[in-house]
Amino acid sequence: MAGKDPIEDELLFLPLGGAGEIGMNLNLYGYGKPGKAEWMMVDLGITFGDGTHPGVDVIMADPQYIEDHKDQLLGIVLTHAHEDHLGAVAYLWERFECPIYATPFTVSILKHKLAEAELLDRVTIHEIALNGSFKLGPFELDLITMTHSIPEPNAIAIRTPLGTVLHTGDWKLDPNPVLGAGYDMPALRQLGDEGVLAIVCDSTNVFTPGSSGSEGDLFESLKALVAERTGRVVVTCFASNVARIDTISKVARACGREIVLAGRSFRRMIDAAKENGYLQDTPNYLDEDMAGHIPNDKLLVICTGSQGEPRAALARIAADEHPRIYIGEGDTVIFSSRQIPGNEVGIGLMQNRLVRRGVEVITDKDHFIHVSGHPARDELLEMYQAVKPKISIPVHGELRHLAEHARLARTCQVKETVVNENGGMIRLAPGPACVIETVPSGRLALEGDRLVQLDGELVRGRVRGLFNGTATVTIVIDEKGELVADAQLSTTGLLEPDDFDFEDAALDVAEAAVDHLSKKARLDDDQVAEAVRIAVRRYFRSTFNKNPVTTVHLVRV
Repeated sequence: MAGKDPIEDELLFLPLGGAGEIGMNLNLYGYGKPGKAEWMMVDLGITFGDGTHPGVDVIMADPQYIEDHKDQLLGIVLTHAHEDHLGAVAYLWERFECPIYATPFTVSILKHKLAEAELLDRVTIHEIALNGSFKLGPFELDLITMTHSIPEPNAIAIRTPLGTVLHTGDWKLDPNPVLGAGYDMPALRQLGDEGVLAIVCDSTNVFTPGSSGSEGDLFESLKALVAERTGRVVVTCFASNVARIDTISKVARACGREIVLAGRSFRRMIDAAKENGYLQDTPNYLDEDMAGHIPNDKLLVICTGSQGEPRAALARIAADEHPRIYIGEGDTVIFSSRQIPGNEVGIGLMQNRLVRRGVEVITDKDHFIHVSGHPARDELLEMYQAVKPKISIPVHGELRHLAEHARLARTCQVKETVVNENGGMIRLAPGPACVIETVPSGRLALEGDRLVQLDGELVRGRVRGLFNGTATVTIVIDEKGELVADAQLSTTGLLEPDDFDFEDAALDVAEAAVDHLSKKARLDDDQVAEAVRIAVRRYFRSTFNKNPVTTVHLVRV
């Protein structure tokens, strides 16, 4: 009797964050027998609240699946230092307690975050040189230097017995990135010549024709703009865009202006950059308290807050609440950044405040003052021509981005494409690439100093209360269930202070709900409370078309 066929090893890809959305990246690669795969995590990032969940500023992928398999997790590899790729490490690392691998600049940023979380002494960090190689279990990894809007972005060639996967991370093909090495096209072409099973690739700008533009081309445009100004100039950009900080600094020097930095995150990024050999020839940066001592036409402020963040430096400057920096009539604010989808309202409000103060606001719609850090269509085409993958797995985009990316890949003669969202486990090999399982995936919200489910009762209840108000009814009854005191009502976001008629009517409804219960039902606290809750909620729904979060405080004496 012939023996059974041996169970084949599988090569798996599982995104828990960053597929079907932009941000909050958490990618898993697995290799081994079904159910016994060893896993490697690539990136562990956050996204930021967009106002739809009040009180929630930081959101991250729920890692429950890999937490349940943490004994099979070999380590976390970080492609670069942007928040949407490493920002969740300090919040989630204790769930895995595995080593972390990254290049020097990313390590510098990571150590600062871990120190703030009092985790630095506990985490094993392996610093990998640029273009370095290392091994994690069945995975042999080669880092390939790319260009992006932060130093040291890495693509990763992941070699396995079943084939090589190129995980691009965030990238663009910038011929003059200003800081750091250029992208390593020879390494990409060599990889393509060797044979690439699959590419897991950035989709952010798939709808953008042409190329994303070069950081090096911004200098002349920004210099011409600043040179025309006679008042104070404020330039806001992402703190992580160290190359942009370098460009703006050189523009300031060329225009004879002193540079004031406003925003602590700039200092952290600049310190990390200098630790790793970047920004060595930039002018001195002055502290905020020097702003008032520099003539208007000699001052350039680089500040945080390009996305309208209410606590950032620019928002406080716009509201005239910054203790050391003032701008007004005749001054200019340059937004050297893009609008992240979801931030339009906050940015618009801030820009209106600036205009109201007599400030000229300049955005990328007015002048050439920003280039993206992600590949446009021509760059994607060049990547596919170099790498020649058999399979395309679009990530880092909303579903519409992923679908368009898959269409583009097929025009490049890519045989297989898989459009997938968070939780879809893809078997890359053996056999055709396909989703073989859907695992639970969700989101965690940072609530104070704890993590809660974004779709859990705490956050959902807060949202309901925000949009519909709250009502709390106090009922006092005796042992027989008879009312022994007038009902009391307190509301939030539901009644005006002088809405006495509505309040009295709601209290009448609450007391009537008790009176209508049977004698037996009145002896059950739960039945009494639920009857009152439903009656009061119905009253407000019929009166105001609102469904307030309604609670009942039952006192039995």
